[in-house]
Parts: sequence; structure tokens; C-alpha cells
Amino acid sequence: MSATTIVEAPSQKMRKPLSEFWRRFKKQKVALIALLFIVAMVLAAALAPFLAPFDPSAPDYNAVLEGPTAAHLAGTDAYGRDIFSRIIWGARISLAVGFLSVTLGALVGVTLGIISGYYGRWVDSLIMRICDLLLAFPGILLAIAVIAILGPGITNVIYAVAVFSVPVFARLARGTTLQLKQAVYVDASRAIGVADRVIMLRHILPGTLPNVIVYFSMRIGTSILTAAALSFIGLGAQPPSPEWGAMLADGRTYMGVADHLTLFPGIAIFVTVLAFNLFGDGLRDALDPKLRG
Repeated sequence: MSATTIVEAPSQKMRKPLSEFWRRFKKQKVALIALLFIVAMVLAAALAPFLAPFDPSAPDYNAVLEGPTAAHLAGTDAYGRDIFSRIIWGARISLAVGFLSVTLGALVGVTLGIISGYYGRWVDSLIMRICDLLLAFPGILLAIAVIAILGPGITNVIYAVAVFSVPVFARLARGTTLQLKQAVYVDASRAIGVADRVIMLRHILPGTLPNVIVYFSMRIGTSILTAAALSFIGLGAQPPSPEWGAMLADGRTYMGVADHLTLFPGIAIFVTVLAFNLFGDGLRDALDPKLRG
């Protein structure tokens, strides 16, 4: 009888993609702290009715322009409204605008980018020239132009911010598609008659996700900043909405007299945008194949 030899597999099993990603991401301490802050911010926004100590729109004329106290941790505004409560409620608006606008821009941009890169020729030229036209405008000016057409309001801000997010997502998806459509498994799928739509969904789209996810996380911070800027100049959220940019606009009249009106909303915008950018950096380091050992 001939003896058969059994070759044992390596003791260390291949990690699942999600666990492998988490192993790499948790090494990014700063990004991990940023993620915890973002989660805390989302929870605070979701639980605003329970966490906010005061009604954000209820005036109290006995506590007008008070500085930070034990009762009002961030002071009060010109109507006696609690700044801390308004910041918590404002997180709902800012985060909603950031997530919804970037999600809408990513859906449209990635779809156009994959179609452009996959089909090429005149389809590619047409879509990319439209993207070049949009990229020729500074983001805030393009958003103002969209608001000028649609009118002020937080819903239209979401559309405006989404519009200037589309071309960048389209370029990201197109670049990856141009590489992936030359892959052997894509050629094999075409050879056996797989529909283009199926190839783009099953083979091209998953390959674009790492870059899109990284940019998505960073773009949320940019969108929050842009929405705040639009509200600051009166084109976004309208009074008495507790939006951070609108709060800055209200507080600029009292600078030098009640600086807390602009200080605390400004800190909220700064820290939130910074957290999303740091989180995006950590995602990039964990997902970028070039950085894998």
C-alpha cells in the first residue's frame, strides 16, 4: 500500500475581508478616535429630544445673551435660546445634509463614471466634458448657482451640494473602471455573453468601492462646511432653524459683546469636519492596496 501524505494548510487562516479591514483600521488611532466622535455625534443628533436640556426654539427673555453658566453650558443668544441645545439639534440638520447630499452625488457620479469608463468613445467624451464643465466652477459658487435657480431652503441645499459632488465621484469611478474592464475575468464574462449591465454591477462596481468609500467619508465634511456657508449667507436653512451656519450668521452681529454666539457653533463645525477628514484618512490607509504589507 502506498502511503498518502497530507499537506496541512497553514495554521493561520485567511482572515475575512471585514475582519482584515478592521485589523488594519484599528491601528489608526487618530482615525479610530474620529470614528468614535462621529458615532457620538450621530447618537446625540438622533437623541436630541432627550439630550437637549431646553427647547431650541423657545425664547427666554430673562436670559438674553448670557455667557456660559451651569444652566446654559454654551450661553444663550439674543432671544435667550440655549446655544448648547441648538447645537445638538443643529447636528441633525448638518449631518443629514452631509450624508444625503454626498449619497445622492455618489450614486449619480459613480453610475456616470462606470458607464463612461466602460463604454468609452463618445459616451466617455460627453460625460467627461459635462464633468469638466462642473469642475470649472468653484464648489461654493456652483452651489450658489443651483440655489439661485431652485431657491433657498435646506432641501435645495442638499441638491446643490450633491451637484458639485457628482463630477469628482464620476472621475474616481471612471479611472477604476478603465483599469478593471481590461481584466481577464471581465473579458471572460464578455466572451460567454454576460450582459454589460451585469458586468458593471458584479465586476466593475465592487472594484470602485474602496476609493469611493474613502472619498465619501471625506466629502461629508466638505458638504457640512458648504451647507454651513450657504446658511451663513442666507441661502440655506432659514430662521429659526438651529443650523450651525445660520447660528454663526446670527452671532456675528454680537461679536465683541457675546463671542460665545459664534465660538461654540464654529467649534462644532470645525471639530465635525476635522473628524470626517481624519476618519477618511484612516479608511484610505486601511483600504488602499498599495499600503498593504
